[in-house]
Amino acid sequence: MGAVMLQGTGSDVGKSVLVAGLCRLLTNKGMTVRPFKPQNMSNNAAVTPEGGEIGRAQALQAIACRVPSHVDMNPVLLKPQSDKTAQVVVHGKVHDTGDAGYFRDRKQELLDAVLVSYQRLSSKADIVLVEGAGSPAEINLRQGDIANMGFARAAGVPVVLIGDIDRGGVIAALVGTKAVIDPADADMIYGFLINKFRGDVKLFDDGYTAIAERTGWTGLGVIPWLPMIHKLPAEDAVVLQQSKPVEDGIVEIAVPMLSRIANFDDFDPLRLEPQVRLHMIPPGKPIPASASLIIIPGTKATIADLKFLRAQGWDTDIAAHVRRGGSVLGICGGYQILGESISDPEGIEGTAETVAGLGLLSVQTTLTAAKTLGRVTGKSLADDQDFTGYEIHAGETRTGSMDPMLRLADGRQDGAVSKDGRISGCYVHGLFDTAAQRQAWLARLGAVSNGLDQTNVVDQVLDELSEAMEKHVNIDELLVIAERAA
Repeated sequence: MGAVMLQGTGSDVGKSVLVAGLCRLLTNKGMTVRPFKPQNMSNNAAVTPEGGEIGRAQALQAIACRVPSHVDMNPVLLKPQSDKTAQVVVHGKVHDTGDAGYFRDRKQELLDAVLVSYQRLSSKADIVLVEGAGSPAEINLRQGDIANMGFARAAGVPVVLIGDIDRGGVIAALVGTKAVIDPADADMIYGFLINKFRGDVKLFDDGYTAIAERTGWTGLGVIPWLPMIHKLPAEDAVVLQQSKPVEDGIVEIAVPMLSRIANFDDFDPLRLEPQVRLHMIPPGKPIPASASLIIIPGTKATIADLKFLRAQGWDTDIAAHVRRGGSVLGICGGYQILGESISDPEGIEGTAETVAGLGLLSVQTTLTAAKTLGRVTGKSLADDQDFTGYEIHAGETRTGSMDPMLRLADGRQDGAVSKDGRISGCYVHGLFDTAAQRQAWLARLGAVSNGLDQTNVVDQVLDELSEAMEKHVNIDELLVIAERAA
């Protein structure tokens, strides 16, 4: 058994994508590979076959390994509910809600859970590819750390450090990381990678040598900017803040970016459609009147984001859109927001209260501590088209006499649709991944789909990513480092 941990000089340096590419490459070489992330912080979660929650990135990495995802791949998942608190998911199930002090106090308990999962995975794999979180240079967080060096030292896993040259200062970022971290932590690092390089790589030869000389680490390669990765599901909402509106296409779809937006990869298939202009609307900007469809996305804090939506004036934009004859779809928390009321009698999201929804669907939601988690298949009732997706929500919605939107394969019905069919909502994520289902939605708006299932798109990109890893990364040296694992 071997293992290597890819840590970064900061967030969004490409750790998740590089681990996915290496997972596919080593799997293609005949190795039994498993991805692992000790602790993740993301509201973009995935549901495993056994009905647990893990980070979206680890689900993607499992696909890269051509194996089912499992809760052991991400044993601790933190889902931010406010600026100071997060829901704590351990081994796929909600464990608690905590603040920064909680994680310091519970470090050993959480680390124990992490190590149990790591041992289970490593016992069945030729190699475990571990992804860090944030940066080990955040030394103010080192005391309670189980995501980077805290895990690496406890498990005896060697580290490769990734630097993002696209953001600038990559030499200082790598050399500076060694300068500020504990010497015993620095001793766990054996190599480095440069990611997101644009231009002639020979221009960086001297910088590459300087990093190796100043750190004593082995350079494992310079990876170019890889444009194909924009087709892969993202985990961090920072990509939404950096994204530009899609300007081409004959149909405009607008998605307001709620403050606790969750599972926003729901919209990746729409973003890749040639005839769709997908606009992720940032706070402070109005929803354009030119939109044919407004989709209210999922959220980790429904009541808080309903208030946030109103504070942006988006409720007024949505009402005007409906008066003009436009369509609205709510997914999960967005479905709850479209209803008449949302009640939180137990204070699940904070304060016990009942608030009025947008009133576009005659449904009422009560939030509950218990979560509904599971993969689902079925058909949309309006057009009898298949879909494959998943549920991940807290709360029960009473639909009364409203017509349902979906029929699940197990016989349950989900969602609600207005009499004229223009307003609808459901709890199912991943609705647009299936080509036929997406085409049905686009046809109503006057557009034609590319006809591609999202699973096939992702799989093709993973193969392309694998080829890039083989070309630009010293895989032999990486495997030598992995053999140092305890």
